[in-house]
Amino acid sequence: MSLSAILQIIAGCAVLAAFPAGAWGYIFYKKQHEDRLHTIATFVIGGMAVFPILLYKWLWNFFPSINILAYAKNFEHDLIGIAGFAMIPLSVIIAFAFIGVIEEIMKMSVVHAVDDNRIRHIDDAIMFSILAALGFAFTENILYFYTIWAKQGPEHLLVPFVFRAVFSSFAHILFSAIFGYYYGIAHFAKPLLQEELRNKRHTFWDWYHKAFKWKTAELFHEQKMLEGLTLAVILHAIYNIFLEMNWTFIMVPYLVFGYAFVSHLFKMKENHKRLDLLAVGEHTHNYPPKGIARHVGRLFGRR
Repeated sequence: MSLSAILQIIAGCAVLAAFPAGAWGYIFYKKQHEDRLHTIATFVIGGMAVFPILLYKWLWNFFPSINILAYAKNFEHDLIGIAGFAMIPLSVIIAFAFIGVIEEIMKMSVVHAVDDNRIRHIDDAIMFSILAALGFAFTENILYFYTIWAKQGPEHLLVPFVFRAVFSSFAHILFSAIFGYYYGIAHFAKPLLQEELRNKRHTFWDWYHKAFKWKTAELFHEQKMLEGLTLAVILHAIYNIFLEMNWTFIMVPYLVFGYAFVSHLFKMKENHKRLDLLAVGEHTHNYPPKGIARHVGRLFGRR
């Protein structure tokens, strides 16, 4: 295949991938407007976040020991029962849990990279996470469409296009929106924790602070980051397992409830509060981030 033919296919796939990205982006942009330049930058960086994963897969050719899928095959005969409903190979759970981890970490890295004191309330964190997910899904869809187009022809793209546009793209949005909610809480850990302590709603942190005299806001920040990432990874893995097991009948209710939940997050009054005013310029991330945020942030040169 000539270079010009390859470029034409890539251009065609990019046009196809732009439709779901634009449609979903418009739906959620209406819920939470952001600066257009920053919106585009977040989307573009989200799209670029796919390439480190491609590099990792390419390295399998030279370092087979880092191929998690090959490792997972060792457990393909070990089955896990789901409430007597079905038996799932352990290899599938391991493989898709790992895929969920690396993809959600990359999208988390994007939000951390573009968070330049622009988050005023939790809704902003949710929206930036969604934009990162749309960029990620855009590039992923181009690669997926290209594989089908090049190997089978464009006439085989209709069903994959509809499925990727409706289900796969929104699945990325759902996982990232949930992470974004927790990222927003972590972003404003200090004022939120102080408010909870004042209202006696969080007796654990009150006891912890009195017992150890450590910086509880930092620990609260790390806890929320970990909670958000863990939930996103679990939901991502469950979705991939549904696909692998051909349980397509679960997809519609899974994503319908997901859309309702994301819409609910945007409607919550607490998420509209100008928490940056409460923080008075002292966001949790202004001191050197610790743990997850620090290590992942290094991928994008953040310290």
